[in-house]
Amino acid sequence: CVCVCRGLGPCSGRSMLAWLVGAAQVVGVACVVLSGVWMGHYRGGFAWDGSAHQFNLHPLCMVLGLVFLYGDAVLVYRVFPNEQRRSVKLLHAGIHLLALVISIVGMVAVFDFHRAQKIPDMYSLHSWCGMTTFILFCLQWVMGLGFFLFPGASSWLRAWYLPLHVFWGVALLALAVGSSLLGITEKLLFSIMSSYPLFDQEGVLANGLGLLLLAFGLLVGFVLSREEFRRPPHPEEEALSVHFKTLTEGGSPCTP
Repeated sequence: CVCVCRGLGPCSGRSMLAWLVGAAQVVGVACVVLSGVWMGHYRGGFAWDGSAHQFNLHPLCMVLGLVFLYGDAVLVYRVFPNEQRRSVKLLHAGIHLLALVISIVGMVAVFDFHRAQKIPDMYSLHSWCGMTTFILFCLQWVMGLGFFLFPGASSWLRAWYLPLHVFWGVALLALAVGSSLLGITEKLLFSIMSSYPLFDQEGVLANGLGLLLLAFGLLVGFVLSREEFRRPPHPEEEALSVHFKTLTEGGSPCTP
């Protein structure tokens, strides 16, 4: 068959998508690796003993869960346009669940570390933004599960919630990247404040991690924003679109 994407030549849209998704994967893996190197090499490694080594699990888990895996989860509908929708839904929800579990480990690690070291919780802008992102992510996952994966929600409710689900899917990735950048800056100022202005190796590595996180977010956001990369309409989606139009423009289900 020949695939023709709007505004592009035959198959060029899928080829461009493959390159963009591949670049996002390379950048995302680099983010996780740099987080591991930073916490493992420069900050002394990992443990679960209430020490600073336990804190090191927090940035690694949050980058892996709330950024990299979350970004991959929102890309699955672009990467698998022709597979059965139910299978793609399960993959989407499954990657989100894995991201959620890893993020919970990261959250427990930092709160347990604070408790062991008698450090106050939730006083910084990073902690406020990070907790807001984490709570919204949990709500997004639960709502998506209830509305789209399990039967029970009416088509009217799904039509009402679908645009919100799509919006928060993109917004949460931006919030996760932003919270990570705040966390990187906070950690550097706490750990190497005196040598940070001198282009300390640890500071340069952490700054590079921040740029890679930003690049990952931009790559995923660009893919999600392009109409030619969208999954072909499914009968269920077309029905939801009709219902949403009826809801927003007036009328009733019986109106022709």
